[in-house]
Formats: sequence, structure tokens, C-alpha cells
Amino acid sequence: MDKQLKTPPSYTIASVDHALRAATMLQLEGGLTVSQIAERLGVARSTAHRILAMLVYRDFAVQDDHRVYHAGPVLELAAHSRSRAARLRAAGLPHLRRLVDLLDETANLAIRTGDTTRFIASVECAQALRVSSREGMVFPADRTTAGLLLLAGLGERELADVYATERDREGQPGRPDLADLRRELAKVRRNGFCVNRERSERGLVAVGVPVHDPEGAVIAGLSVSMPSVRYSPRGLRSLVATLSAAARALEAELGA
Repeated sequence: MDKQLKTPPSYTIASVDHALRAATMLQLEGGLTVSQIAERLGVARSTAHRILAMLVYRDFAVQDDHRVYHAGPVLELAAHSRSRAARLRAAGLPHLRRLVDLLDETANLAIRTGDTTRFIASVECAQALRVSSREGMVFPADRTTAGLLLLAGLGERELADVYATERDREGQPGRPDLADLRRELAKVRRNGFCVNRERSERGLVAVGVPVHDPEGAVIAGLSVSMPSVRYSPRGLRSLVATLSAAARALEAELGA
């Protein structure tokens, strides 16, 4: 079995999934109320309160004097008031929702940390067969659409630095062949978009475009994910055009 592919478990424990998602929200956004957590998870307020109480008990969350929950000591490395990721997420969510309205597929926004990609925002579509939310999930950067877009935005020396700390893993499963990766990134740069066919998860196809900061650096990847049975290369041009328009709108907002 390929250890780089993430496969959803055959059964899920809803309470565990809700707790992990709530912790991720606090880690990324800095402060949320019980009502906000309940709405985001799609659960009753009493359920959200029990989840947060357990997170507080285990030091994953803390509650301030205004009854707002924040990331706790266990997550303190991410407990900044308004991190760059949090600001990017807040700006990106309306654009993800519009993409879902237009394409009826799950939309995602992801950033890179070292040689990994982290999904900071995800909006699910309403179709019965759909890709579930990726928010908070971490994948090897070379296995995701957004990761490849972000790696493609690096210079040769920067790319070498990303994988320099991984030299001791040379030849081990999961480590990309850098020569092959460079060729693939060159293709991504030429195209200006990326198509990922089942690299991160079986049965999933993702198409994405880069998001730039005002200086032109690639800071995020904007993508849509869909079951592979719904993907058709014939619709790729239209899909990329829709994604590119959303990315330009997000960039304009970030620039302003």
C-alpha cells in the first residue's frame, strides 16, 4: 500500500472528527464562540459545548473572559492573534464559496510549510458523491495540486533548501526524486495551473491555480477537488479559467 495516499477510514467516529476539526479551527483562526463552532461543524450548540469542554480539559483550548475559545497550550505555536494564514483564510473563504456555487465541487485553499502542504480552508459542495473537507489536513507538498503550485513558485536554490534537510531520507519511500520533481514543476510553471490525478488520494482529481501576493510571490494554491468519475479533460480549460478568475479576485483583495 502506498503510504503517501490518504484513504478515509471505512468507518468514522463522529465525535473524534468533530473534536479534531474544532481544534484545527482554533489553531487557524485564533478565537471562536460555541455558536460559531456549532454552525461550522453542523451540530447542536450543546454538542459543540461538550466538544470544547473536552478540548479545554486536555489543554487543546482555553476560554477567555468573554466566553471565546482560543488555541490552548498544546497548540500554542499557532495561537497567534491573526496569523498570515488566518488572514488569508478569512479573505479566501468567500471566493471558495463562490467557486462551489459555480462548479458544484469542493473548493480548497492551501499553503506550504517546508515540504508539506496544509489546507487552511475548504468548502464542500452539496453533491451526494463529493470530496470531503480538507481543512486542517497536511500532505507532502509534491503530492498535492497546491503543493506543486507552491513549489513551482520557488527558485532553484529555494527548492533545494526545502529538501536539503531530507538528505538522510534519500531513496526512501515517499521522498520525491528531485530530478523528476524539477521537470514536473517546470511544466506547472509553463501551464500556470496543475492537475492532480489520484496522487494524494485514490479516486480524487484536483485542479488548481496559484495565488500571488502583491510582490508576485506564490503564497497559496486555490483548487477544486472532485471524484475522478466526474473529471473530464474536455472541461479543463473552462475549469482553469474559473479558478484563475477567483484567484485574481482574491489577489486584488489581498493587495487592497
